[in-house]
Amino acid sequence: MSENIITVELRDRVGKGAARAARREGLIPGVVYGDKTPPQPITVDRKQMDKLLQQPGLFNTLFELQTGDKKQQVLPRDVQLHPVTDVPLHVDFLRYSADRKITVEIPVHFTNEAESPGIKSGGVLNIVRHTIEVLCTADQIPDAFEVDLTGLEIGDSIHASTLSLPSGVELTITDRDFTIATVAAPTIMPVDEEEEIEGVEGEEGDADDDSDD
Repeated sequence: MSENIITVELRDRVGKGAARAARREGLIPGVVYGDKTPPQPITVDRKQMDKLLQQPGLFNTLFELQTGDKKQQVLPRDVQLHPVTDVPLHVDFLRYSADRKITVEIPVHFTNEAESPGIKSGGVLNIVRHTIEVLCTADQIPDAFEVDLTGLEIGDSIHASTLSLPSGVELTITDRDFTIATVAAPTIMPVDEEEEIEGVEGEEGDADDDSDD
C-alpha cells in the first residue's frame, strides 16, 4: 500500500449479513459519502486497514481511494472498532470537496520546555487542550499547532490568540480567547535539605531518649 493510496472494492450487497460475510473474508465494510453524490458501499482489505489505523493523523490526512483504474480523494471520518478486541468493523470516508469546509481536531505540540523559567524552577505545564478544533477544507488541514514555551513563568497562560493560523483555517470557538495551557506552581513545595536533615536527627534523638527510660 502506497502511503496515501487506499485500494478498495465496490460492494453491491449491504446490511448486517453482507457485512458479516465480508469480515469472514478478511474485508472491512465501509462507505464513501459526500460531495452531493450518493453513498457508495465499499470493502477494504483487513491488513490494509490495520496499517491505516497505525498511521499518525489518520483522520486529518487526505487519501487517494482507488477502485480499479478510478481514483478519488477522500478523508477518513470514522472507524468503528469491536468493543473488546478493537478489530475494525466499519470505516467511513468523506469525498473531498474544494468548497466544503469540515471540522477537524488538530493536535497541539509544546516546544522548548527547557527554555521556560517557570518550568525550570519547578512549575508544571498544565495542558487544558491537547487538540484544537478548526474549520477548513480537507486540503488545508494543519498537521499540528506548535506552542513555544520559551520565557514563560509560573502563572503565565497560553491562549488561542497566540496560535498562528494558516490561510483558510478558522477556529470553531470564536466567542472567547480560550486557554490552551498554563504554567502552574508545583503542588508539593520543595523542602530545604538542611531542615529535612535536622528533622530526621530530632526524631532519632527522641527515640534514643525513650530507649534510656
